[in-house]
Amino acid sequence: MASDGAPCTEFMDLELDTSTSTRLKLESQLSVTLRKYYSFCRRKTFAAFVASKRKDSQKEGLASWCCCGQNFSEHSAIHKHVARTHDTEIQQLTQSDYESLLNQLEEEAETQQLNEKEPDPVDISSWIPNTSHISEEQLKSTTQGPGKVLLYYCYCQVQDPHTICTWQKTLCEKLHLTGKVRVAAEGINGTVGGTNVATELYIEAMCSHPLFKMDKEDFKTSDGGAECFSDLRVGVYKEIVPMGVDPGLISYQLAGTHLEPEEFHKEVEALLTKGNLCDDTILLDCRNFYESKIGQFTQCLAPNIRKFSYFPDYVDQNIELFRDKKVLMYCTGGIRCERGSAYLRSKDVCKEVYQLKGGIHKYLERFPEGFYRGKLFVFDERYAISSNNDIISDCRYCSSPWDQYELCSTQFCCQLVLSCLSCRQNGLTACCPTCQTKGKTHSEGSPTAPQHKEECECTDGRPRIPRDV
Repeated sequence: MASDGAPCTEFMDLELDTSTSTRLKLESQLSVTLRKYYSFCRRKTFAAFVASKRKDSQKEGLASWCCCGQNFSEHSAIHKHVARTHDTEIQQLTQSDYESLLNQLEEEAETQQLNEKEPDPVDISSWIPNTSHISEEQLKSTTQGPGKVLLYYCYCQVQDPHTICTWQKTLCEKLHLTGKVRVAAEGINGTVGGTNVATELYIEAMCSHPLFKMDKEDFKTSDGGAECFSDLRVGVYKEIVPMGVDPGLISYQLAGTHLEPEEFHKEVEALLTKGNLCDDTILLDCRNFYESKIGQFTQCLAPNIRKFSYFPDYVDQNIELFRDKKVLMYCTGGIRCERGSAYLRSKDVCKEVYQLKGGIHKYLERFPEGFYRGKLFVFDERYAISSNNDIISDCRYCSSPWDQYELCSTQFCCQLVLSCLSCRQNGLTACCPTCQTKGKTHSEGSPTAPQHKEECECTDGRPRIPRDV
């Protein structure tokens, strides 16, 4: 028999089955972690509600409950009654406890941050390269040809992320680099652009730093420069790639087996030769839908997710898809596969999990006309780079082949749109009819300050976590 007030396991399912559609809708909108908090609060509330209905009994070992003028002598009976009759009350009490729990967690986090001792200042000057022999022209000018855009990451234990953040900001400013750098206790992830001289100095500085122990091969390069980014953003985060799962729970150290581009190419070639790819193997693209739309490996599974933070929920809701399968994963530069493969392996359902070392970037360096077709989406103002002439996507309006992204033309939306030159000349420059109408209304009215991005027809109508099963 369960302890006093605690729901029996066999009736916990009954309690969930009889819950209202409103609660289910609320729970479905929460992230994995928040859903766990909400579920904990509901179970706690349910148990407390049942316990409040218990009647004192003089006979040892006997328990009874009284609710709504009825007496119950078995756990199953009182649980069934509460689940069916008092669901609205349970839901209201759960919501209150849930909000209190979140407030408590937030206060504890703030208190912990305040109580943390400030680390002793570290001299970062030795980590900054000497540029006295190099002119500002060489660091800033692009008159001698295009510069470079670097993409890299390194997982390692960073004891003082804020010092590394300060160093990165100082280094990038000294070299006139733009881009984005994320620093966390689990490592560093960045993409920066500048002149050839500046990016070479940056690579040397990264490789010589005692913490990261990086090699030149760890950097993916493409033609570009500082103009590919609007500014420089360097910050400290909990994750160097935002998957939304605590690195302490799912560590990069659980990642799948790395395959060199040559090995990955042979695996894909063998799969395409066999056919019936998903019978025992899945070629999994763990990028976002707007990335896979313009370029992907032949016969891959490309989840229709809008953010990488939706990937864990996608795996959870499609877990049977991966059972007893061999999985070959890939992403842009490899970093999302590190955490994504670790999460998939934590489910203990796959036969094997492999990932493309260096991502599509490194694969295209070795196989520009290989099994990856179309453009490679990049997170800067170029939006995409190419190694072959294939166009696998089409114009949002006329369906003609097109793969060049532009920002939605309305001020209040930051979605990307595939609109061909002909359609753009005809004024079709928004991501959807809703934004097209709003943009026209806005242009005809009085000018106002740009608004924050909002959900529109494109995103509001898209399932948050699509199911493939």
